[in-house]
Amino acid sequence: MTEISIVLIEDHDLTRMGLKAALQSSSTLKVIGEAANATKGLKLLETTKPDVAVIDIGLPDIDGIELTRRFRQFQIESGETATKILVLTMDHTEDAVLAAFAAGADSYYMKDTSIDKLTEAIQATHSGNSWIDPAIASVVLQKMRQGLPSKQVSDQPKTVKIEALPTEYEQVLETYPLTQRELEILELIVGGCSNGQIAEKLYITVGTVKTHVRNILNKLCADDRTQAAVRALRSGLVA
Repeated sequence: MTEISIVLIEDHDLTRMGLKAALQSSSTLKVIGEAANATKGLKLLETTKPDVAVIDIGLPDIDGIELTRRFRQFQIESGETATKILVLTMDHTEDAVLAAFAAGADSYYMKDTSIDKLTEAIQATHSGNSWIDPAIASVVLQKMRQGLPSKQVSDQPKTVKIEALPTEYEQVLETYPLTQRELEILELIVGGCSNGQIAEKLYITVGTVKTHVRNILNKLCADDRTQAAVRALRSGLVA
């Protein structure tokens, strides 16, 4: 398996040292740099361009969300978009979760979860699959449910406001906006429903559900359902 390079940005020395030692015990992970604040962390990310940046939210100078935003801007301007971002925190409030994803985080990981799970989260993030910690899954679901429009008989495409998404995603959604039915199915996907459960709830066939899911993933340029949920949050989609 290909070795994953990591930059670790965490202000607590003991926590950072412990994380580094634990991560490097895996043969597939290598910490190539570390920083105790956002200023040094941003410079480190810009120069080393790791596969995954693990960023703590509670940094002493600039918080991790703002660091994520600034690094994403650097990536856009430089064309260096390979680095994925995993936010590391104890904060599972709605504001923190949504702000992190809006800033450009790929994954959101709670510090009180096991180190084995962190390794799994880093590997998933590196593969392009967004990791959402189970502890904040309810926040994602709640956000997706907010502003749920009244049931409409029309299945005409709905135009959505798109924010904090890479240009290629914006272009796809602007050209092929999600239909009302696709928005309904997206909410059920975030809720953890299987294709069979979605079919039962919406009184359609499993084959029809699969077609809608495939269309949703294509329009959101997502590899899987979790990634679709994260990109829906970033784009301002609610269903």
